[in-house]
Amino acid sequence: MKAKKIINILWLTILLGCKQEQVEINAPANDNPSITLTKLAFSSCGNQNLEQPILYTIANYQPDVFCYVGDNVYGDTRNMSVLRQQYAKLASKPEFAKLTAETPIIATWDDHDYGENDAGTFYPMKNFSKDIFLNFWGEPASSPRRSRDGIYTSYYYGDQEHRVQIILLDNRYNRSNLDGSLIGYTPSNDPTRTMLGENQWNWLKNELLQPAKIRIIASSTQFCVEHNGWEAWANFPLQQEKMFETIREAHAEGVFFLSGDVHYGELSKQTPEDLYPIYDLTSSGITNIEDNPAPNQYRIVTKDPIMIRHFGAIEINWDVNPVTITYKIIGGQGNTRLEHTIDLDELKF
Repeated sequence: MKAKKIINILWLTILLGCKQEQVEINAPANDNPSITLTKLAFSSCGNQNLEQPILYTIANYQPDVFCYVGDNVYGDTRNMSVLRQQYAKLASKPEFAKLTAETPIIATWDDHDYGENDAGTFYPMKNFSKDIFLNFWGEPASSPRRSRDGIYTSYYYGDQEHRVQIILLDNRYNRSNLDGSLIGYTPSNDPTRTMLGENQWNWLKNELLQPAKIRIIASSTQFCVEHNGWEAWANFPLQQEKMFETIREAHAEGVFFLSGDVHYGELSKQTPEDLYPIYDLTSSGITNIEDNPAPNQYRIVTKDPIMIRHFGAIEINWDVNPVTITYKIIGGQGNTRLEHTIDLDELKF
């Protein structure tokens, strides 16, 4: 039986003025050694004011865990009552209730559920929005996330031979300001700029030293894409290189990334010097779809990104040697729109 912590998280009476309704989140334990992870689903960018039928499709896919990668609601406010109301709208959706009733859920945030478009460390309400986020997603009062400078955390699945580590980064709480404007950001080589902040970097270094066969890093903004003027790690190339170096120094094998934010889906691949290829599967399509996608020289499998409502999936086949990892983007009718399989041996030094 899947390990779950059923957390009562939200009451809608005050926020929506309707009949009192209890909402529950299936929040997995941080360590799940009895569960062999074979299917993970994820996505981002769901507007709480719109219907979200893709959540029914995700529930029917029956993943071992579903990861919200950010922009899980569109709050965009410094009024915390308004932000709570946006979460309440998501909680009231029958498709969300079905997903959370049947599927363990983990989550990190991006800018719109953090509270402000493209915001970073100087967003003044971040500690309040952090509490709202953690309360909504069923984080226990004793959770280490409550005392960290941000919402970063990790989860483990499987025994020693099937160990999967899922790392959820926080790309908002400590992220330095961007150069440029909303019409186009420019890369900064300022060594004082940071994506994660010193404490999160130190935590990540330690996490990558922990035993695991596969390591999945969820980043709300894209990690492997070229610079295109939009938000991405490419705006801080020294921080991107620091990530590569952190993986090298830990000799951490089996690492790849999940990301969201951009309102389409794609698979990107970079091969840094003295490191195995790094993949980044982007899924951003619960409700919002971009009609003018950015260029990306690192995009593979498809010429153009997937611009329909969709979710991303990771399927792990432990029964073959070598173990295989399949990256998928799946549309609203359950149809696979992108598929790429690699051997786990490819993600080794």
